[in-house]
Amino acid sequence: MAMKIVVLDGHTLNPGDLSWSGFEELGEVVVYERSNPEEVEARSKDCDALITNKAIVSEKTIQGASSLKYIGVLATGVNIVDTEAAARQGVPVCNVVGYGPESVAQMVFAHILNFTHRLAEHAQDAQSGGWAKCPDFCYWKHPLLEISGLTLGIVGLGEIGSAVARIGRGFGLNVIAYTRNPDRPEPEGVAWVGLDELFSRSDFISLHCPLTPDTQNLVDADRIDSMKPNAFIVNTGRGPLVDEKALAAALNSGRIAGAGLDVLSSEPPSSDNPLLSAKNCAVTPHIAWATKAARARLMKMSVENLKSFIEGKTINRVN
Repeated sequence: MAMKIVVLDGHTLNPGDLSWSGFEELGEVVVYERSNPEEVEARSKDCDALITNKAIVSEKTIQGASSLKYIGVLATGVNIVDTEAAARQGVPVCNVVGYGPESVAQMVFAHILNFTHRLAEHAQDAQSGGWAKCPDFCYWKHPLLEISGLTLGIVGLGEIGSAVARIGRGFGLNVIAYTRNPDRPEPEGVAWVGLDELFSRSDFISLHCPLTPDTQNLVDADRIDSMKPNAFIVNTGRGPLVDEKALAAALNSGRIAGAGLDVLSSEPPSSDNPLLSAKNCAVTPHIAWATKAARARLMKMSVENLKSFIEGKTINRVN
């Protein structure tokens, strides 16, 4: 009997430019574009393999799915699945890691370069007629920054942080980093520093540490107060790493120069999130991971996870 595979929220991974054929080779596939919380339990009831990206798979859902043998997460973070409940039912939960470090690192520098040349602002002004009205052949509305020789501080030097460091060195930045394991050898061109030193020395700070009780609100009012007034912070990691009210207050007062954020504490955010209207704050809708190349790798690796499970060799199990 063919395995029944249910994808709860397939649209984000594959809005139409990829194929589900890899999963289809493994069984009968039902793909839902999105699943509201009240729909998840019913849609999971008769499946053998449940695939989710951000749809929450609760203990109740797991207990109600009598045929469930496998849960696959189309992401690295697995907080949307009750992994302990799955383990009690003997159901492995498998995630995907390492599919997009280059894409996320690319987004870090998209934010950095946007700020250093005020790219979006100058492009919008030129399109609105500002250049046509200018008496000179060029103009700039803010000082333009050359990043070579400045300092990039990276919090967390895993795969993504390491990719950011490599690109940073290519731009001529001085790269410093904080790691929870300072006894490991320093990567070429990177100096280990303490967290306090990183925040006080850096011109650009990029966050790549996991979200834990210790790192929640890592960037709080005190840390922000220790930053240079001309410093920028970039967060492509997890939204709750940042105290959003404290960061918005610092941006609006001019305490720091700017923030580029691809993640927020709640996604999608409420319309009154203070960072959506803060000064010198560029917010993008959690797209650092979403290049087609990265999504294609994520699809392929997710298929390999399920294929390995079917063959009796479970890989990337997190519970």
